[in-house]
Amino acid sequence: MDRTGGSGGGSDRRQTEESKPLLGEMSAPEGNKMGAAPCRRALLHCNGMRYKLLQEGDIQVCVIRHPRTFLSKILTSKFLRRWEPHHLTLADNSVASATEGRKGKDGFCALPWRNWEPACQNKESWSINSVSPTTTHPIPRSLGTACKPTGYMENSISYSAIEDVQLLSWENAPKYCLQLTIPGGTVLLQAANSYLRDQWFHSLQWKKKIYKYKKVLSNPGRWEVVLKEIRTLVDMALTSPLQDDSIHQAPLEIVSKLLSENNNLTTQDHESIIVAIAPLLENNHPPPDLCEFFCKHCRERPRSMVVIEVFTPVVQRILKHNMDFGKCPRLRLFTQEYILALNELNAGMEVVKKFIHSMHGPTGQCPHPRVLPNLVAVCLAAIYSCYEEFINSRDNSPSLKEIRNGCQQQCDRKPNLPLRLLHTSPDLVSQEATLTESRLKPVIVTSNDIHVEVERNNTANQKLTANVGNDSEPNLIDCLMVSPTCSTMSIELSAQADRILGCYVEILKMLSDYDDWRPALASLLQPIPFPKEALAHEKFTKELKYVIQRFAEDPRQEVHSCLLSVRAGKDGWFQLYSPGGVACDDDGELFASMVCVCNNVHILMGSCYKTKKFLLSLAENKLGPCMLLALRGNQTMVEILCLMLEYNIIDNNDTQLQIISTLESTDVGKRMYEQLCDRQRELKELQRKGGPTRLTLPSKSTDADLARLLSSGSFGNLENLSLAFTNVTSACAEHLIKLPSLKQLNLWSTQFGDAGLRLLSEHLTMLQVLNLCETPVTDAGLLALSSMKSLCSLNMNSTKLSADTYEDLKAKLPNLKEVDVRYTEAW
Repeated sequence: MDRTGGSGGGSDRRQTEESKPLLGEMSAPEGNKMGAAPCRRALLHCNGMRYKLLQEGDIQVCVIRHPRTFLSKILTSKFLRRWEPHHLTLADNSVASATEGRKGKDGFCALPWRNWEPACQNKESWSINSVSPTTTHPIPRSLGTACKPTGYMENSISYSAIEDVQLLSWENAPKYCLQLTIPGGTVLLQAANSYLRDQWFHSLQWKKKIYKYKKVLSNPGRWEVVLKEIRTLVDMALTSPLQDDSIHQAPLEIVSKLLSENNNLTTQDHESIIVAIAPLLENNHPPPDLCEFFCKHCRERPRSMVVIEVFTPVVQRILKHNMDFGKCPRLRLFTQEYILALNELNAGMEVVKKFIHSMHGPTGQCPHPRVLPNLVAVCLAAIYSCYEEFINSRDNSPSLKEIRNGCQQQCDRKPNLPLRLLHTSPDLVSQEATLTESRLKPVIVTSNDIHVEVERNNTANQKLTANVGNDSEPNLIDCLMVSPTCSTMSIELSAQADRILGCYVEILKMLSDYDDWRPALASLLQPIPFPKEALAHEKFTKELKYVIQRFAEDPRQEVHSCLLSVRAGKDGWFQLYSPGGVACDDDGELFASMVCVCNNVHILMGSCYKTKKFLLSLAENKLGPCMLLALRGNQTMVEILCLMLEYNIIDNNDTQLQIISTLESTDVGKRMYEQLCDRQRELKELQRKGGPTRLTLPSKSTDADLARLLSSGSFGNLENLSLAFTNVTSACAEHLIKLPSLKQLNLWSTQFGDAGLRLLSEHLTMLQVLNLCETPVTDAGLLALSSMKSLCSLNMNSTKLSADTYEDLKAKLPNLKEVDVRYTEAW
């Protein structure tokens, strides 16, 4: 029998595996150290036809046993040869038949779902050529009963038992046939045409070789031999005529499993393996375990040339083509570690900047729509990881590492530690007793990466909310004033987390510099997708301010409209970066820029809201910052206050009077207010009534702001003044003593000291309620209060009050009914 290979399907791989050893002969040139300057080998392509890898299919099967006797030689002759149709499955370990046939009287198997019968009853001319593999005929029930695969393929054929796979082309041989050489015989497979035959041939060869490589690399010996095997495996995948995703993924998965099971490799071994598989990575995503290996290499050797030469095209492909990091989280982690490795190079962020520019491209429009969302996803995940340990300790949720390793039992986890950002709202002095009851001392929670102040119990705050809710008509001016920033919350990151945070916030700043990316970036960041720990971290909000500034400066409506909240009742960047907001670290310059995009307030008002609706939202949430900036001469805020008066946004008379006083405190405000009064004469009537009776200064106001406000008009009727959470000092006392009707004064959390207290005690003898909570006053100033005989309520919480001074004050102030001395020596 002639078994020389035929020329079918354009394939030139016909030699037997006995003549070609499994181990490839690819070796690197001597003297070339892997990792020092990794050289990427060129892709090897197979010319000719391309095929899809077969996993299963219909084919005709004939088994020929090697003749041992004269009788067996006669039985195996071609005239007595019998063919069977089978639905073969190419599994990972063997070739098996998925045909469930019926065992008939003649002993062979027939297909119930694809039946066949010989087209010729002449045994001499019985050939598979006369039978169509796709012909179906009904089969009588009398032929037999259903059974498992029978006939030639009753038992599967292991790839290890297949000695050779060849194409057949001997004289008078059946067409489109290939043979599998097995111990003691040969299995003949016949397809319907030459293309299917070659497809079966290459698929069987691929399955057989992959099976061998899995066996060889599952028990590695010397690593130089393993490296040669990996190179041969990669070359086999690159030169295979099969065109399928699994062709390149299978070698990567084999190498991935090899690396996961051998953790004692040297750095040189790492780099050699990475360089060996590099050609496969140019058009394929690395599998999850291989991503873990790449992450480890980036962390341990960030300055290796492998990172630049090999990982760069891999990460570029991930960012351009990945559709969902949620399904492939380790691809995101690998991209994250790669960028951090770039940041560790000598040029640092300059290298990262060049990489971002390479992803965008040299033109004004990035041609790859997935790059920006993927980069933002990587940045958000990296920033979240900086605060992850503390977040887990706060909400008792498993970390990403615990999720990957299997979350531990609830009883083994850390106890729950409630956390909330400490937003305190300055209120009227008449409500101070309730407010001070709710204040608890913060405690420090320490983790390996973060030190943060939290509040253990919010029961008192719930009580405060209930009390405030019982007020039938809360004063508008008290409701509109902005809460102070979370001054009691401080976050300190570790050095590593701080570097990660700085790198990825800088990337967000780079992304905001591209005009074509800015609308999509603003839309992605509009819901504020950062943990509240990050928003309470001063460094983070200070660095992110650049991005928000870029949004505010952009004249496009789809960009600056994203500064507002995504829905009612939820804060947006507009609220966070306004004076008194969590993220505000200036005197309102960014807030004014957000309100007045490109120095034109009507752009934001006209494009996002109708003018009146927008003014109403400002009055409800940000009236305090608007008044403070107007008091400091900001023309945009002066215009805002004038518009509020013109459109009757403010209903409360005291609030209107305070706005009028604010406008008259500056030249530009006075001029615009006079123009407004010419249009609305009724505003002058309010001014003649002697000024407001209640006044609350916005947070972060200074002594100069207070002096400018009080000198702008008449405040002879002022009875209630709140300076809580402002930056006033004892120097403002000389202005306070000019308020003869003042009865209630709130100095909570200010820098008002003993000198100012002594001056007040000499002039404001009619003062009834005084709040000195968290002020730097001492016994020297508190003793002077003994002359204020009208005092009914005195709050000295968290001051330097001594027990002796407290007893002396109680004896000399007969009308004193409410006293708060918690967290003092007198407590």
